[in-house]
Amino acid sequence: MACLSHRWVPSPDVLSGEHLSHHHHNHHRIQDGVGVSGSGDEDDGCSKACTSLPSSAYRLEKVFPVYAMCGSDPESPSVLDGSDPVWEAIKEEAKLETEKEPILSSFLYASILSHDCLEQALAFVIANRLQNPTLLATQLIDIFCNVIMHDKDIQQSLRLDVQAFKDRDPACLSYCTAILYMKGYHSLQVYRVAHALWHQGRKVLALALQSRVSEVFGIDIHPAAKIGEGILLDHGTGVVIGETAVVGNRVSLMQGITLGGSGKETGDRHPKVGEGVLIGASATILGNISIGEGSMIAAGSLVLKDVPPHSVVAGIPANIIGGLHVHDPSLTMKHGLRIQIVELCEQLSIWGSIEVIWTFIAFFQGRMII
Repeated sequence: MACLSHRWVPSPDVLSGEHLSHHHHNHHRIQDGVGVSGSGDEDDGCSKACTSLPSSAYRLEKVFPVYAMCGSDPESPSVLDGSDPVWEAIKEEAKLETEKEPILSSFLYASILSHDCLEQALAFVIANRLQNPTLLATQLIDIFCNVIMHDKDIQQSLRLDVQAFKDRDPACLSYCTAILYMKGYHSLQVYRVAHALWHQGRKVLALALQSRVSEVFGIDIHPAAKIGEGILLDHGTGVVIGETAVVGNRVSLMQGITLGGSGKETGDRHPKVGEGVLIGASATILGNISIGEGSMIAAGSLVLKDVPPHSVVAGIPANIIGGLHVHDPSLTMKHGLRIQIVELCEQLSIWGSIEVIWTFIAFFQGRMII
């Protein structure tokens, strides 16, 4: 017998359309945020009413051991009302995928099309990925919905994050790809729920979610860390973010990154990463140091001291090897030194000799790849 969740009542205060427009693109995009997500205002609880599915929905029982149907109270303001282009795009993508791959129609219906909003769909998808015999999907759905449906900061952040994945990761073919399959995105949203729970004093539950994400996805983010909006956690495997770490808005993090402490001291002991930073794969940043906004950390670097804004550092230990005029390298995702050498050529006005330029590029890329 399928397990049905209770019907969830959305928060009356919902995101306005102005948060969901992106000025860089003609199609539906969302604007980068400017604040670090918080725990949001918590209501006393989520109103529940027992509900049942139409008979046609019971065909899903044989496909999914746990099936959640989250609907909004008919007398409460809708979280949609045509003001959520990201969710509308996700549903359209799911419908198209159903036509292309009919074998996935039940999966896409249960994961996306049966839900009333992005928050409910995401709670269902992540809960079913994290469930185990002692932590059931229905319990996880309750936890996620109780937090997300009453936290406008998380509602905005999860949309800004999915836009970041779609814009910056060439492997992310659609919003649906991130929502359904990308563990970096899933880990980030579970962190946001755990962060809210941590600040509600529910630290044991927050740590339980952290532990489960680490087991399933291989990504370890302490719930007390502060992470901004519009974050790309590309691949995600092996990422470790410590308790007092801070990550600003629009940061892109590749796999294997460590934002850790440099000893066993307590207190504020982890890195502070500014906005728009791009951190390459397997970079290690240790201690209570500052990574300036718009900077780039080379893959495999060991960073032990402050990094000035808009600079490039590389090596073990890392040293400054150049500067950047790109405001947010995290958005361009250009890891090579070519960008800084071309800028140097522009400054020196030696564009007349293409051979000289490519000689510079070949020489530096042969010595150090970012």
